[in-house]
Amino acid sequence: MGEETLHLPLFESKEARGRNMYKLFALTVLVGICLIWLYRLINMPSRGETGRLAWMLLFLAELSFGFYWIITQSARWHVIYQYPFKDRLSLRYNKEKLPGVDIFVCTADPIMEPPTLVINTVLSVMSYNYPPENLSVYLSDDGASQFTFYALLEASRFSRYWIPFCKRFSIELRSPAAYFEHDACNLNDTSEVFAQQWFDTKKLYEDMKTRIEAAIESGSIPNEIKAQHKRFSEWNSKVTKQDHQSIVQILIDGRNHNMTDVDGNRLPTLVYMSREKKPNCPHNFKAGSMNSLIRVSSQISNAPIILNLDCDMYSNDPDAIQEALCFFMDKNQGHKIAYVQHPHRYYNATKNDIYGNAVRVTHDIELAGIGGYGAALYCGTGCFHRRESLCGRKFSEDQTIEWTNDKEEKSTDKTAEELEEASEVVANCSYEEGTQWGKQMGLMYGYPVEDIITGLTIQCRGWKSVYYNPSKPAFLGLAPTILDVALVQHKRWSEGMFQIFLSKYCPFIYGHGKIKLGAQMGYCIYLLWPLVSVPTLTYVLVPSLSLLHGTPLFPKVSSLWFLPFAYVSIAKFAYSLAEAISCGDTPKSWWNLQRMWMIRRTTSYFFAFIDVVSKQLGLSQTSFALTTKVVEDDVQRRYEQEIMEFGNSSVMFTITATLALLNLISFIWGIKKLFMVATLGVENVVSQVILCGLIVLVNVPVYEALFFRRDKGSFPSSVLFRSVILVSMACLLPAF
Repeated sequence: MGEETLHLPLFESKEARGRNMYKLFALTVLVGICLIWLYRLINMPSRGETGRLAWMLLFLAELSFGFYWIITQSARWHVIYQYPFKDRLSLRYNKEKLPGVDIFVCTADPIMEPPTLVINTVLSVMSYNYPPENLSVYLSDDGASQFTFYALLEASRFSRYWIPFCKRFSIELRSPAAYFEHDACNLNDTSEVFAQQWFDTKKLYEDMKTRIEAAIESGSIPNEIKAQHKRFSEWNSKVTKQDHQSIVQILIDGRNHNMTDVDGNRLPTLVYMSREKKPNCPHNFKAGSMNSLIRVSSQISNAPIILNLDCDMYSNDPDAIQEALCFFMDKNQGHKIAYVQHPHRYYNATKNDIYGNAVRVTHDIELAGIGGYGAALYCGTGCFHRRESLCGRKFSEDQTIEWTNDKEEKSTDKTAEELEEASEVVANCSYEEGTQWGKQMGLMYGYPVEDIITGLTIQCRGWKSVYYNPSKPAFLGLAPTILDVALVQHKRWSEGMFQIFLSKYCPFIYGHGKIKLGAQMGYCIYLLWPLVSVPTLTYVLVPSLSLLHGTPLFPKVSSLWFLPFAYVSIAKFAYSLAEAISCGDTPKSWWNLQRMWMIRRTTSYFFAFIDVVSKQLGLSQTSFALTTKVVEDDVQRRYEQEIMEFGNSSVMFTITATLALLNLISFIWGIKKLFMVATLGVENVVSQVILCGLIVLVNVPVYEALFFRRDKGSFPSSVLFRSVILVSMACLLPAF
């Protein structure tokens, strides 16, 4: 290898094209927003005049929208894309010089997160194209389920066949379930040897899956299996999900040269962990689980690089580790980087993304824009960490980086049983008492979105972070297929983020002087989701109610003041559509996302706003809602057909139906006035009719579920009844 190649960077950063043109466009939108504010101020109705309150509410809503739009520009001002050179990495470092990597997979409930789903994620990361002696995989089971343990035990045995099969035939998709589902049709074009091994490996997988599912269905582990492994004795009548001892089991000891696959190659270390839980001891949800994994892994492998994944997010690229290492091991910039965050991609997203799960613009542009300030958000999964930064160390320019893993040498004189015993001590719930865990070390406690606040505190200790969005997704997860589940998930996220904004960790306060202003603003794009729900509700409610009373709230179409309203609206929607299409969305998926933004803001984010305010007043406590990964067949079928699921009487659905009905009635009333009443004042309400019409158009699937559909995914009659009552009451309100 030449001297020149030795000093070439392992990655490069490139700014997105067209940013100067975008800045000019954004300036014209800003001028339009300022003119809208000016119009509201100089045309404010006099005290006592009808419509004054509605006018003021819209003015406050437009002020909020305008300032929020300014904040969102931080994510589009300096969009940076990263490009690693893994070929240079392989030339520069042989496998003896590559660092150890510890992979954390977290699960919390065997019912909502089936063990077969979990082990597919585990098997996908065990199969990386990476030296197995440098790879350790840890499963944290916060549900303390013997079925999850049994599934992992079965996976450890199946890995002896699966890993060599993947490497022998250069299989790209290394989740067995995903691979066998997608690649069955290609067997006719392959060799006889491959086809035979494909069938043999698939049969082994199906047999394993059948045994696991049979054990879960019967409610017990077969006695012959229990007799083979002593640790099943840990699960007795006293063990519950919220009350149990620490359990750490090394299922594959990567130090043992005799633990090999069927081709005689070493296997990566595989560890099961269920940390101790007691009813009166706070367990701090996923953050507590991750911190236990950090400590347990430090006793066993102590790799300098950590990858953490949710149990439903399997590896989609066998070379993902090498690509991430390009950032950490670059000679000029690598020592500054604390973590490398990948985007959330989903393997079950539909073509037109009915629930707006993919949010491609967020992943392709916004998060890359925030990453351009060296402050990529930590999003909780699909993230490679430098262990020392995660454990609370401050960045220093003169610190030395040691990639060699000396923990393996230190632990060679300890048996697996001794390592398990030492690990169980650090997994006890009393271990953190009087320490900095959850405060200055590990993931932060006290917030439902422990990932966001942890990333912020790491950056404020001087570290940089990288957002890497590869052309081939490194990880693929499971998107919600039920609207109610998606809304609950967003409520949890937005609630936690708004708590951060109102705390001492508000980026404008905590990050002042530590991270760039653009990064501070970038964080607040998401931290302010619940706050934006209030002006959104105002814009959905006030114009429609005022239209019913004939109260104009916008300038006449013939007035020059109409131009800034029209320009800002058309420019923002047109640019949003163009941006979405450039990121791979279809026009219909963009339209579906507009619907989902409105539903989220008027339900999930609004309830999150109320809950956070209640917590600030001491009226409630932080909770964590786990979303299910299991759906019924008819629900799955409707999801694949892109039919929205409204099949329960959730309060959120009542609000959605009420707002849709109110705007439908107002729109019909407005159209009647426009075409049947020849009065001079009609021109004043054209804008309100257009606004209500747009809301009606975006709610077409809601009306279908209310009036036309007869499947189980339609609205229950109780939701329709409550909505009609609420709309009737709203229509009787006096003009304001």
